[in-house]
Amino acid sequence: MSREELINTTRAILARAGYSVSSPLNMRSVCFDIVGRKNDSLLIVKILSNVDAFSRENADEMKILAEALGASPILIGERSSSGALEAGIVYSRFNISIISNETLEDHLLSEIPPLIFAAPGGLYVKLDKDLLRHLRETRGLSLGTLAETAGVSRRTIQMYETGMSAMIDAAIRLEEFLNVPIIEAMDPFAYKNEKKSQEYEVSGAKRTDVQIFNILLDLGCSVTPTVRSPFEALTRSEKMVILTGLGGDEERLLHKASIVSDISRISGQHSVIIVERKRNIDNIQSTAIVTKDEIKKMDDQSELKDLVLERSGHE
Repeated sequence: MSREELINTTRAILARAGYSVSSPLNMRSVCFDIVGRKNDSLLIVKILSNVDAFSRENADEMKILAEALGASPILIGERSSSGALEAGIVYSRFNISIISNETLEDHLLSEIPPLIFAAPGGLYVKLDKDLLRHLRETRGLSLGTLAETAGVSRRTIQMYETGMSAMIDAAIRLEEFLNVPIIEAMDPFAYKNEKKSQEYEVSGAKRTDVQIFNILLDLGCSVTPTVRSPFEALTRSEKMVILTGLGGDEERLLHKASIVSDISRISGQHSVIIVERKRNIDNIQSTAIVTKDEIKKMDDQSELKDLVLERSGHE
């Protein structure tokens, strides 16, 4: 399957599941390909035929965006150097979940969540540690009995009861012996915040190499520059996150604004493109167009916020 077909398949699955989905970016240099939202679930999705091509730099920027926007980063793929990605298994790279479209479809459309995750050493499952302990204690089972049943040590059973994951074979033997489901479903959209957004955020007296970002900092905004996104920064102004692009020539401006508008619509955020010269338009779709001179004349971040809201049609 070509990458374009792979992206279209992912978009179709999300749409059938009730997600609003952005148009594909079709830009290989960016860290994600689509965004999708359903109620409070916002996904930032990268789609690759071979997931080995996923770099740490891409992962870090996906995390920055996810943390700033309250989203979940996820990678959809077909294969790795080890072979095809199997259905029902959650893989990971740089702490971002990786699944196949088949797993995505099962999870969202058939309500069959994945149970297995891949980690160094093999395939594992998460156990309901409280239920396992409860069953052992109420049935009067010893650690040794469960250890012998599962083919592991008594210490390992104790670790299971404190939350350690189990190899598949051991977990299945325990379930069969106890005759109770103790394997917990995986949430492929779960993401543990690494505070990457804060790590790269610039605020206060700090400065960047980009003049307009420094002007925004002088207004009291904080700025998180981006490298692998279709916009140049995330700007925080009075608890509002603004997708911030820098305008170039007219043709590229229209294309960029269209992309950024689509992303801001799905993500529920506002967007602005800052240009050098005044144009005859105040917005392109839902993206506000503001000049550098207009920002220079502002006294504080509230003026920027108000102007973006006004020009984007969200007064």
